[in-house]
Amino acid sequence: MKAIGVDLGGTNIKAAVVDKEQGIIDQVTRPTKASLGKDLLLDRIGETISDLIKDHDIIGVGLGLPGMVSKDQTTVKNPPNLPGWTVVNAAEEITKRTSLPCRIENDANVAALGSLHFGAGKQFDSFIMITLGTGVGGGIIYERKLFKGTQGMAAELGHVIIDYHGPLSNSVTRGTVEAYLGQRFLSRFASDLISQNPSNPLYKSFSDDFDKLEPVDLTNAAKKGNELAIEILAKSGHRLGYAIINYVHMMDIRKFVVSGGVSKAGDFLFEPAREVIRKQMMEPFQEGFELVAENLGNDSALLGAAGLAFDSFS
Repeated sequence: MKAIGVDLGGTNIKAAVVDKEQGIIDQVTRPTKASLGKDLLLDRIGETISDLIKDHDIIGVGLGLPGMVSKDQTTVKNPPNLPGWTVVNAAEEITKRTSLPCRIENDANVAALGSLHFGAGKQFDSFIMITLGTGVGGGIIYERKLFKGTQGMAAELGHVIIDYHGPLSNSVTRGTVEAYLGQRFLSRFASDLISQNPSNPLYKSFSDDFDKLEPVDLTNAAKKGNELAIEILAKSGHRLGYAIINYVHMMDIRKFVVSGGVSKAGDFLFEPAREVIRKQMMEPFQEGFELVAENLGNDSALLGAAGLAFDSFS
C-alpha cells in the first residue's frame, strides 16, 4: 500500500511516495515560491504530486502544513508564511488537481503521526509528541488515533504557561513552554548566561555575535565537559519536565516522544526532565511513564503526512 506524503513549508515543498511497510521509496523537493500566490502554489503542489504518482498505485494524499486545521482535516486557517491563504480548503484543491483523495493536518500533528506509523511512537497505543524546533509544538495520539479536540486545534503544547512572569516568545503571554525550549528562545537564554562568564570557552567563541549560538553548540560543548553548557541544558530540561507534568496531569497519557533540533541534546536535556518528573509529578501518574527521543529526523513530516493518508483512505 502506497500513499503520497507532502510537507509544505515556507521555503520548500517536499513530497514522497511512501510504502506502508518500507517507508519512503521516492521523493522530490521543489521551492515553495509562496509569494506567487495561493493558486499558483496549489498548482505547484498538484504538479509535484502528479509527477510522483506516474509509476505507482496510490491510495491518497496527506499534506502537512503550518496553521490551524479543521477537525475534518480539509481546511486551514491563516497559515504563516503562505500569503493569501486565509481560509483554504486545501484538501479539496489538491483533489481537484490530482484526482486523488486528500487530507491535511498541522505540521506538528503530522510529526506525531510519523512517529506512530514509522518511529519511536510505534510501540505505544497512546503518547504525546513534543517537537522542540524553532518553536515548540506537538501532537497527541490516543488509542492510535490523532486527538484533535472539539474544533480540531488541540495540542498547542508550546503555548502552555509554566511561569506567567517569564520571558516572551511567539505566544500572547509570558513564560510559555516555547519561551524556554524553542530554539531561538533557548539560545537567547543561553547567551545571557554565557555573557556573564567571559572566561568560558563559549564566550570566546560567540561573544562577537551571540546570534550565531545554537542549541547544537551547547550540546557539543556539554559533551566536552563544559559545565556552563551542561547547566544551561539542565535548566531547560527542568522546564521540559514541568511542562510534561502539566500534560500528564491533564491527559493521563504517560508516554512521551520528543523530536526536533533541541532534542538532540539527549540526556543533557532528558535526565534533568526525568528528575523533576520523579520529584514533582503526582505518584499515581508515575507508573508506566516513559520519555524517549524520536530519531526519524527530517523524514518525519513526509512519513507522517503519508500516515495521515493511510489512516484516512486505507
